[in-house]
Order: sequence, then structure tokens, then C-alpha cells
Amino acid sequence: MQSLTLEKNVKTERLVNILSIAIPIAVALLIGIRTKVELGSWTKILPHVIGILNSTTSLTLLLGYYFIKNKNIAKHRQMMGLSFIQGALFLVLYILYHISNPSTPYGGEGILRPVYYTLLISHIVLSIGVVWFVLRAVYYALSGQISEHKKIVKWTFPLWLYVSVTGVVVYLMIAPYYQ
Repeated sequence: MQSLTLEKNVKTERLVNILSIAIPIAVALLIGIRTKVELGSWTKILPHVIGILNSTTSLTLLLGYYFIKNKNIAKHRQMMGLSFIQGALFLVLYILYHISNPSTPYGGEGILRPVYYTLLISHIVLSIGVVWFVLRAVYYALSGQISEHKKIVKWTFPLWLYVSVTGVVVYLMIAPYYQ
């Protein structure tokens, strides 16, 4: 199977930067729509699908790390490609859910409440920032800039893993309150 490659050029780097800004802004604007779009009752299952995607993304990120540490580049690429696809699918499903359903308030009390909101806020803030890191890491890998790829994944991997894992924890904490 032939892998996708990109040429190293300024236009592609600029596109990565533009997408890194445009994606979070588009998500915020779409989620901020006050009038919900009626997409049907099937959207009620999306938080559960999203929770599964965050779980599997965490797993494929860890497997990708394991494979690269064991110098299995082909398996590493597969796992990281799968992680990227899962991230993109997560984003689409997240938007579909939030444009068609009202936000679910967290109903937990006591110490769980500040724990939940601390995790949620850190998850949201880092999920915005990790977009640039992931797109840049993928670009470097696909354009053969392996030394640059190695430099940026030292930051990308822990950030992306944190966002994925906290997504699972936040989901598990709010899941009992979904209608």
C-alpha cells in the first residue's frame, strides 16, 4: 500500500496555519448557534459515539507511540493515521451533536463539580491548541521532514493524549445527565 506524501512548501505550511485557526473558530461559531437544527433523534446517541471515539483515539495514540519506540514505522503510521481519522470524525460528530441538541448541564455535586469543570476547561482549551500541533506533525511526517516531525511530536503526543483521555473522563462524568 502506497502512503500519502506531501511536498515541503510554504503554501502548505501556510494552509496548516490557516486551518489551525479556522477549525476552532468554525467549531465555536457552529456550536454557538442559538437556534438548533433539527437533525433527528439519532443525534442523541452521538455523545456515546464520541466517548467511544475518544477512547479508541487514546488507544491508537498509545499504540502509535509503542510502535515508533519499537521502530515499527509502518504500524506507527497506521496508528497515527487512524488517530487522525478518528479525530476528524470526532470533530464532525461533535459539531452535529451540538448544532442539533442543547448543552447538557453537569449535575454532579461536591468535590466532583470542580473536578469536572477543571477537566472540562483544560480539555477545551488544549483541544483548541492541539489542532495546530497535530496538523503540523502530520504535515512534517507526510512531507518527509522527520527531524521536524520528531521535534513537534514531543509536544503533540502528550497534548493530544491528554485531550483524548480527558474527553473520555468528561464524557463518563456527564453521561448520567444526558436526556
